[in-house]
Amino acid sequence: MTKADLVEAISENTGLSKKEAGVVVDLILENIGRALCSGDKVELRGFGSFKVKERRARKARNPRTGAAVQVPAKRVPYFKASNDLKSLVDKENSGAEDATASSSI
Repeated sequence: MTKADLVEAISENTGLSKKEAGVVVDLILENIGRALCSGDKVELRGFGSFKVKERRARKARNPRTGAAVQVPAKRVPYFKASNDLKSLVDKENSGAEDATASSSI
């Protein structure tokens, strides 16, 4: 699903125009990004949480030359799915496998 697909689905389900739904999606994503930039955690119950993790500085190797390269420390966004989302995805996945398995028998 792309951002445009999400905007269209919100538009259809809420009665908002696509332009209004696009503004809503943009605001949600912008606020999640701002919260992460300021070091806050964003938790969407039943969906998951967004956090920022600190990666330490480390030494790596350039695969082409084999030369050692120092990689600086950095902060990276991280998403952790909720148990509800994990079980929903697993249920959908296992349901598809069951249908395939039963049709081949």
